[in-house]
Amino acid sequence: MRVNKWIAGLSTAVVLCAGAGGTAIAAPSPDSGKAGQYEASSVAGFTDYAEMVNKLQQIEKSSQGKVSLSVVGQSNQGRDIYQARVGTGEKVILIESEIHGNEKTGTDALLKILQHLGSSNSPEARQIRENITLVMLPKINPDASELDRRGNDMSWEEAVQNFPQLAAVKPAWNYYASGTIQERNYTGQPGFDVNRDFNPDLDYVPQAGDFPGRSSEPGWYITPESQTVRDVYKALTAEFGKVDVFVDLHHQGQYYVEGTDDIVTMSLSGEFVPDPNTPAGAKYAEYADQYNVEYSKQLNLAAYNALQSIGNSPFNNITLYQQNLDLPGTALGSFALNGSGTVLFEVRGQSHTLGQKKKGQLVKAVETGLNAIIKGVADGSVDNLDADDYSEIPNTAYEPGL
Repeated sequence: MRVNKWIAGLSTAVVLCAGAGGTAIAAPSPDSGKAGQYEASSVAGFTDYAEMVNKLQQIEKSSQGKVSLSVVGQSNQGRDIYQARVGTGEKVILIESEIHGNEKTGTDALLKILQHLGSSNSPEARQIRENITLVMLPKINPDASELDRRGNDMSWEEAVQNFPQLAAVKPAWNYYASGTIQERNYTGQPGFDVNRDFNPDLDYVPQAGDFPGRSSEPGWYITPESQTVRDVYKALTAEFGKVDVFVDLHHQGQYYVEGTDDIVTMSLSGEFVPDPNTPAGAKYAEYADQYNVEYSKQLNLAAYNALQSIGNSPFNNITLYQQNLDLPGTALGSFALNGSGTVLFEVRGQSHTLGQKKKGQLVKAVETGLNAIIKGVADGSVDNLDADDYSEIPNTAYEPGL
């Protein structure tokens, strides 16, 4: 049985992770949260859970049927997880935010986009609604969001209650608790990095022999939050045949455009596992016919080009996130293997490290990139982009001038 703790918005210290695996690395894996060089700030300017629910309900009510809102799951502590859906087209775009609860710009950007598409009758908004079905999972990890931390609020004992076959094994590698590999992220309440709990086998049932696992292996769907995302993904696949696009919205630390002292505004990526059609990705051979990294690159280019087009502004320091990764336990890795074009947004700075001006700029950067992807899929222009140009996006450096 779940207990409703409903712990409200604690201002916990920023808890940062050095890398995907639990050991310090020179360059981080996605959403690693390496510390940036900012003054500490507050998260009060971001939308909390109650405010988000209220805004979603207002958007649905005022949309005159354009937006539908539904509860698609519950967090471990009993908070409803919401899905917002707009459009009736055959192409499906699924976007999630705050799978890490201290990475908040994505939720505010999603609410702005949903408000616009639910209210505008412009030719462009009508075209989007007619050609795509846009599904949003804002604040997918609400317990973590309210605690303002990376991991969810769930103990290993609760996981074993749900999956008794795990009683004799060591806790999952992505578990935050005293005495585990992720202890440096422990804040007094145990939890899991939900974005390491995915598996490309969407019907996978946890097996004792797969624990404790590691970052280069699939996850297990032992958290209710990852189960909810998986179930939404499966339902959309059953309804439409596939999820064309999956976008995951994150934050990262302070990095630099390669070869310069320019601070990165946002990093993008479309590669999270080795290509199953290559020797390096041979272990994923069963997914070879579905995997479409070229489309992922085109989607990333749509976002990159839109941000570059703004001109000399904070929005044009856009880089490629670390490439040549093998992270099948992330939502991006699992869904890429299932045939979705994938895009990672890694926004500059953790939520605590952003002043009010930076918050507004970075929310706008996410909104701009997402709108370009949505429009490009809706009008087909993304298909005309040259995927080879993806490699021309500047790389990320982890020290200035490198």
